Amino acid sequence: MSDYKTRTNLVHGGTRRSQYNEVSEAIFLTQGFVYENAEQAEARFLKSGDDEFIYARYGNPTVAMFEERIAMLEGAEDAFATASGMAAVNGALTSLLKAGDHVVAAKALFGSCLYILEDILVRFGVEVTLVDGTDLDAWRKAVRADTNVVFFESMSNPTLEVIDVSAVAEIAHSMGATVVVDNVFSTPVFSNAIEQGADVVIYSATKHIDGQGRTLGGVILGTKEFIRGTVEPYMKHTGGSLSPFNAWVMLKGLETIDLRVRAQAESALKLAEALDGHPKLARTIYPGLKTHAQNGLVQRQLGGKGGTVLSLDIKGGQSGAFRFLNALNIAVISNNLGDAKSICTHPATTTHQRLPDDQKASLGITPGLVRFSVGLEDADDLAADLKQALDQV
Repeated sequence: MSDYKTRTNLVHGGTRRSQYNEVSEAIFLTQGFVYENAEQAEARFLKSGDDEFIYARYGNPTVAMFEERIAMLEGAEDAFATASGMAAVNGALTSLLKAGDHVVAAKALFGSCLYILEDILVRFGVEVTLVDGTDLDAWRKAVRADTNVVFFESMSNPTLEVIDVSAVAEIAHSMGATVVVDNVFSTPVFSNAIEQGADVVIYSATKHIDGQGRTLGGVILGTKEFIRGTVEPYMKHTGGSLSPFNAWVMLKGLETIDLRVRAQAESALKLAEALDGHPKLARTIYPGLKTHAQNGLVQRQLGGKGGTVLSLDIKGGQSGAFRFLNALNIAVISNNLGDAKSICTHPATTTHQRLPDDQKASLGITPGLVRFSVGLEDADDLAADLKQALDQV
């Protein structure tokens, strides 16, 4: 399949057919697998082949199809599918680190990622240094000879800062550190993070990969040596693997992700351009806008595509933001993103509510900030709805 273009691979890549030659991928809803004899069981536990399975926590034919297809899309050697996006973040970082290790991470992270760094890893003796991810000098000062891992969101949640993957990877690799990138907002459609220097890439498959708000899932991508030698032993013994049914849903999502994400990004740019400078907005944040601080980087790193999410800083603080949210007719209020339905949320009181006020302020998460994940609705309908909601502020 490597000779074909992306959309073809997304439909056919990694397919395993049973003896029935089904068109749609089969769901293998089984925990275990039968061996023909005791000798075969012994041999498989010693070393499993590429198409041999032991237990669904270790691997499953449906899950393997998803892993192969997403690895093909990302340009990675291998992948391990996890129960959720946060299981992927935790699995990648925890499998890599031990007491006494040092991590440098961007401070603009999803609240649960910050919890893993600041509460869990620190508790087990890992030193964590947080930096401004867009400041390359800050990375140079923080990354040391004993730094083991650097970690960042290639596009931050919810303020949409874009980090230079190639430049940070060069800094990290000069000190021998492993580069771990949460690539959710950049999406596997627009980003080539591994090609740009990332060693490990993480996705919450719950977002654009499913794309229709159905199931949880995540995935860790990297070299075969890392995935099978470091991640798999940790994940199979700690139980964070993806269910076969959810893997099947993700396979179906991958068939259409390229079409969906490109349409959503096109609509997001139209909405950002329509709302930029609106009198009820203190800021319109969208990486695809020429006024965005990292728009030049977006052109180089993401092919000019600003992603599927925009953030609006509404005048009037939290009360203004709530009036706006409550006046929306099309978008739903929820805390997911990357869905076929447009979704709006208020990060300061939901996804990032646990952060102290001074930390929210330093990250640009103001009381008036709302995150708007653009769905597949008509862009003109969405623009009219957003404008009438702003009229209520």
